[in-house]
Amino acid sequence: MTRDEPLYKALIRDTTAYFVYILLVATLGPFQFGYHLAELNAPQDVLTCKKRSPQQSALPSSLPQCIPMNTVQFSVVTSIFTLGGLLGALSAGPSCNRYGRLQTMRMTTVSFVLGSALETFAPNIGFMCFGRLVSGLGCGAAIVVVPIYIAEVAPPKEKGLFGAFTQISICLGIFVTQLLGYFMSKGNLWRIILAIAGAIGLLHFAALFLVSESPKWLAKNRSPQHARQILRKIRGHKADVDAEVKAWNIDATPDDISEEESLLSGAPGSHAAPDAKAATSSVGIWEALARPAYRPAIIAVIAVMSTQQLTGINSIVMYSVSVLSTLLPTKAALLVVFVSALNVIMTVLGAPLSDKIGRKASILLSIAGMGTCSVLLALGLLFGVQILAAVATLLFVASFALGLGPVPFMLANELVGPEAVGATQSCGLAANWIATFLVSQFFPIVDKALGGHGKVYFVFAGFAVALGSFIAYWVPETKGKSGIEEVWGRREARERME
Repeated sequence: MTRDEPLYKALIRDTTAYFVYILLVATLGPFQFGYHLAELNAPQDVLTCKKRSPQQSALPSSLPQCIPMNTVQFSVVTSIFTLGGLLGALSAGPSCNRYGRLQTMRMTTVSFVLGSALETFAPNIGFMCFGRLVSGLGCGAAIVVVPIYIAEVAPPKEKGLFGAFTQISICLGIFVTQLLGYFMSKGNLWRIILAIAGAIGLLHFAALFLVSESPKWLAKNRSPQHARQILRKIRGHKADVDAEVKAWNIDATPDDISEEESLLSGAPGSHAAPDAKAATSSVGIWEALARPAYRPAIIAVIAVMSTQQLTGINSIVMYSVSVLSTLLPTKAALLVVFVSALNVIMTVLGAPLSDKIGRKASILLSIAGMGTCSVLLALGLLFGVQILAAVATLLFVASFALGLGPVPFMLANELVGPEAVGATQSCGLAANWIATFLVSQFFPIVDKALGGHGKVYFVFAGFAVALGSFIAYWVPETKGKSGIEEVWGRREARERME
């Protein structure tokens, strides 16, 4: 895309129908993350037996209408999803390096289906917790592998735009489950909300059979020539892929060339046996942490990923109905639906922003907006100003969507080489899941300890100031940089070569 070329013309030139298909299928993983993250928000009172309504169900009548829980028990059921996500994130890095991006995405669908089934038919807290844990495993892995996959198949000049599709899908999953919750929070229809996630998991599993492996991963681990053909299929048969292939810094061997024809006859998801030598060149989590050359990038990714959660977005996603119901008792659920819709819209509209003003600038702008809105939301709830609380909530989510939502998932690919992307992404997502657990588990407890009325949002504002200052100091800008050597400077590049 040239400086003066309209975005829509660049998209028409650089995208194909097949690329759109694999993008949409891959992002069903992040969609599941958003869906499961918010699935208990709207039906909380019905699920926990705080509200009773006439029995309405399409499920077996032997299942209880609700599962009695107090605040602490519901916090455990909500937050255990994040522990599953942590385990999934830690395992996904080694998995996507060893077995490939595609096989790892396939494995996540098993967790989506099994976890949703356990949640749907849960007769008690124990089964519900186990189901949420299993669902979290798949979601944690998906949030690691899908951004890597998208970064490796997206047109180079629109990586920022398409990288935002991870967050767009998360927001869409949140919106869908909040919308379903608004209409189905009665009887035990809340179980249908949980069952829909399992149906989507089955669809995802089937659709992945027509998705190709990441050509960049194939070039490094199996066949560079086959990778080139897959890339041409994604870009279009008339596309010039030479510059992109050259950027992989991997040379084809005579054996690769002789095998090209037989490889091309395979199905989209079938590939040659792995090259053991290439596979061992990938850097694991512990090795990446032990090597000084990778530490600045890992610290940067961990900082940004932690900030994404510690500024309080999931207090809105997971608990907004209960938080706002004290001030807006009849409109809280509807406001949450509007907030979720706004999150989707602003994420879509803000997707090109990081390509225009830069990744770091987008993040800092987002943090500044969220910190300001946290203070306004706290004041609105504290003094009972309905319009201030409602507007602050909307602007809080809009600020998140402009930078801190989509950009963190792109950074690992732009701060380290391909050999350490999986390890770096896993470290970042592990920190993200730990922060998510802290917010989901302790938000209602801290809110109650501070006396309620939104005072906890002053804490989130403090996190925004502290973490934003660190990011401004530590994290480099990656927009317009040709590689990690340019991002980190020549000295760090020489250290990596040594």
